[in-house]
Amino acid sequence: MPPQGPIPCHTMFIAIKETNMSTNARIGLKLDDNNIVSVYHHWDGYPEWLGKQLVDKYTTRDQIEELIDGGDISCIASDSDWNLNDVPEHVQYYSHRGEDCPPKLAESVSEYFEQCDNCGAEYGYVFEKGEWFVYNTAAWAGPVGVAIDLHERIARTEGK
Repeated sequence: MPPQGPIPCHTMFIAIKETNMSTNARIGLKLDDNNIVSVYHHWDGYPEWLGKQLVDKYTTRDQIEELIDGGDISCIASDSDWNLNDVPEHVQYYSHRGEDCPPKLAESVSEYFEQCDNCGAEYGYVFEKGEWFVYNTAAWAGPVGVAIDLHERIARTEGK
């Protein structure tokens, strides 16, 4: 049954041969004025995958600004295009298929977590002072999510 009410720009019903589940997330950058600019990320938002991608590939403010400037993301490291053809790894933005899904600005941490909640994000990532932080937003209560030790989660899956 389709959802009731307005459908966010990143939500589409696409008929494909198999059913996949997603782990949604938001990727945010804390600005100098403490606002957070962020985008939605659809696939594999759990720390062991998206967190590792962010820690390994997006380590400077300039890289993160460029990532977020593209708007909402289907997959940060996709090896297929929108027609499921194999292509070199790239960030797959919803804008690449014509959607207008610009970054969102939150004027407080609690507003950022509300944005996470509104898009069904299970994890919220925030880059602040040169470091990535991740929160379990599915378990948030009050103004913030539950903090997760990102490096420990990545190390655990790598067997370290």
